[in-house]
Formats: sequence, structure tokens, C-alpha cells
Amino acid sequence: MSKANNKSGKVSPDLDTPTDLPPAAVEKVSGALNTLLADAFALYLKTKNFHWHVSGRHFRDYHLMLDEQSAAILGTTDQLAERVRKLGGLTIRSIGQIAKLQTIEDNDEPYVPPREMLRELMEDNKHMAAAMRKAHKLADDNEDRGTAQLLELFIDETERRTWFLFEASRQEGANAA
Repeated sequence: MSKANNKSGKVSPDLDTPTDLPPAAVEKVSGALNTLLADAFALYLKTKNFHWHVSGRHFRDYHLMLDEQSAAILGTTDQLAERVRKLGGLTIRSIGQIAKLQTIEDNDEPYVPPREMLRELMEDNKHMAAAMRKAHKLADDNEDRGTAQLLELFIDETERRTWFLFEASRQEGANAA
């Protein structure tokens, strides 16, 4: 039986998805995926925030890139949540749970210079890739090939975003930072 607990602490039979993974593996992998899911929502909103508030001479390029990246990040959320459910776990249900689980810091500043936006998002994407690698190892250690495969794709996509943000944030004529 999985750890899909309701408020009474008992598993709801309607949500007890059958799996051949041991309950401890379901709990560990689901926990890691839920943290990734919370971070994906936090990174999505931060990327949209910067998309809405970017300014300056590269406005159009940055605005379009951040819109594309935010859509890609949002696209991962359903797959992460559904993977948790396929394993028999429960996933996040609210903004409050996201706030408790997220490791990506919010940015509520009224103005962030464009280059700083890109650099901050680059670091956040690097953080996400590292967290995905840890979750991948956890999935491997628990013989969860489905989660490992999903994360391999997401790691590659996250590294691509990191690369684009790095290149876009380089100052003209400056050496690579």
C-alpha cells in the first residue's frame, strides 16, 4: 500500500494506485518529484514575471525567449504530477504546498535589470538540473525506470534553457562569464 494518505492517515482506496514498487520507494521518489513540481511552478512564475517586466534594447528577444521558456517549464508540471500518481503517491494540491516545498527563491523586486533577470534564471535552471539529477539517482536506486527516463528528458531541456540564458546574458564584447 502506498503512502497516499488522507487527513485520517489512511490510504483512500480510490487513490491507492497499484504499483510493484515498495511503499518506501514510492514515498521517496514521490517526495523528490513533488519538490521538483513545486520548483517547476516557482520557476514558471518567476520566468513569467521576468517576461512581463523585462525592458531595454533587447526587450523583444528576451520577452519572446522567456515566454517560450515559461511554456516549456509549465509543460513539465503535468508530467511530473502524473508520474507521482502513476507511482501511487499524492501530489501537491495548493499554492501553500508549493510554497512549503519549493527550493527556488521567489523574486518580488519591483525592478530587476534584464541581464540580472537572465543570470538569476540561469542559476535557477542550473539548480533545477542538479535537483533532477538527484531525483534521477533516487529513481535509479529504487529501480524506477519510468521516472528516470522522464527526468533524463527534463534534464536535457533544463540544460538547454540554462545555455540560452547564459548566451543571452553575456555582455557584448565580454569574455564568457
